[in-house]
Amino acid sequence: MQGFRAQKGVFITTSHFTADAREYAGQIQNKIVLIDGARLVDLMIEHNVGVETARTFELKKIDHDYFDDEAGPE
Repeated sequence: MQGFRAQKGVFITTSHFTADAREYAGQIQNKIVLIDGARLVDLMIEHNVGVETARTFELKKIDHDYFDDEAGPE
């Protein structure tokens, strides 16, 4: 970042960042976004990058209108 005089950067790891690394990134003048392995996986799934659907399923809910008395209250 210093060599290109960048003010912002992204640092990605498939592992995790230590608390010290996160603290350091938050204290320096340049803005650094830290993306660890768990966040990287979330982003891959969200943007459908490097993943494929293995299985889908239907989620059912009760249709309360179906069970309502058509005659109305007595």
